[in-house]
Amino acid sequence: MTEILQAVRGMNDVLPEQSSAWQQLERVARETLAQYGYREIRLPLLERTELFKRSIGEFTDIVEKEMYTFEDRGGDSLTLRPEATAGIVRAAISNGLLHNQRQKVWCMGPMFRYERPQKGRYRQFHQIDAEALGFPGPDVDAELILMTARMWRRLGLRGLRLNLNSLGTAESRAVYRARLVDYFRAHASVLDADSARRLDGNPLRILDSKNPAMAEVVAGAPSITDHLDPESAEHFATLQAQLSAAGVEFVVNPRLVRGLDYYSRTVFEWVTTDLGSQDAVCSGGRYDGLVAQLGGEPAPAIGWALGEERIVELMRLQGLVGNEGRPDVYLVLAGAAADAVGLGLAERLRDAGRGLRVETNCGGGSFKSQLKRADKSGARYAVIVGDDEVAKRVAAVKSLRGEGEQREIAFDDLAVELSRALEPETA
Repeated sequence: MTEILQAVRGMNDVLPEQSSAWQQLERVARETLAQYGYREIRLPLLERTELFKRSIGEFTDIVEKEMYTFEDRGGDSLTLRPEATAGIVRAAISNGLLHNQRQKVWCMGPMFRYERPQKGRYRQFHQIDAEALGFPGPDVDAELILMTARMWRRLGLRGLRLNLNSLGTAESRAVYRARLVDYFRAHASVLDADSARRLDGNPLRILDSKNPAMAEVVAGAPSITDHLDPESAEHFATLQAQLSAAGVEFVVNPRLVRGLDYYSRTVFEWVTTDLGSQDAVCSGGRYDGLVAQLGGEPAPAIGWALGEERIVELMRLQGLVGNEGRPDVYLVLAGAAADAVGLGLAERLRDAGRGLRVETNCGGGSFKSQLKRADKSGARYAVIVGDDEVAKRVAAVKSLRGEGEQREIAFDDLAVELSRALEPETA
């Protein structure tokens, strides 16, 4: 027997019955991003490996352990993108989008990291990413956070909490880094292998350790918020005031450092207790030095990335998955005359300009089997046409969700009547 091929480990199929939540999330995200003036940018999945080494940092887990990197036939080292920010900045620089300009952009799509697959963490995962390039003040930081809060409200998500911190500038962070190294060297016997390795390369990442054996020593480490330069401290205080004025609750978490080297000043995470250990569903921060680091003229910037798999799972757990992508009506055809007019009738309904989603029964089948398919499709109404109905130019409209009695409607009135019946759900 021929072997059945399976998907690559950590890379999952999204089946039709699962895609409704994805469509719902992506529609809300697109509409919300447009409300704030963010425009879509589409990027390659492959970038030169050097881009991620220069931006993310050579001592991060992503670059050291997790990237899908290979040499192409021309001898270039290429990498499947592990995140979107570096690619967006590269695109902005190489396409001249920052010459006396500011940009608010977003993208959506798959990212790739060679991690140990577990619930909420996969080797191919999907992100929605928003970036504001060229904006120096805390007002745009607040706007990006307010945008995410609006998305949670529109999706109906509950129980998300906002963690907030500031990493200061590169200069103030260097002073803090020296103090942190001294502190952890004094507790070297407690450090695990990963933390000992990070001590010289990226000691701030030790603060993000999940090793319970290190919890006490990490809790006693110096706080970065006590070592902010005056401008960063003012920036952070203004951001907090703006969020409070807008009614957004948050917790200042001095241990929030984020896993990428390019962050500066504001960093934040939205977290939940409903997803186990993978608690962060949206993370972001400011990266004012990255544009210059990648060869562009210095420009401030900030952005966030939202994990689609985690949000979709949260929607499922909280019972928030709607009928996105399901048909409004299912056209049941019984008889030769009905088959002859069925496809044309479906086209007329779709042409009516009211956005009706019409699924036509194709491939024949008994009347009973067609009604079963209609119910399984998720449609609210079955439109039934038999040879007798064709002769009278009417259709029988049957509710599939227990709403009212079956009734006959003339072909010419069908689109208007269906749209009126569906209005509460589609408005």
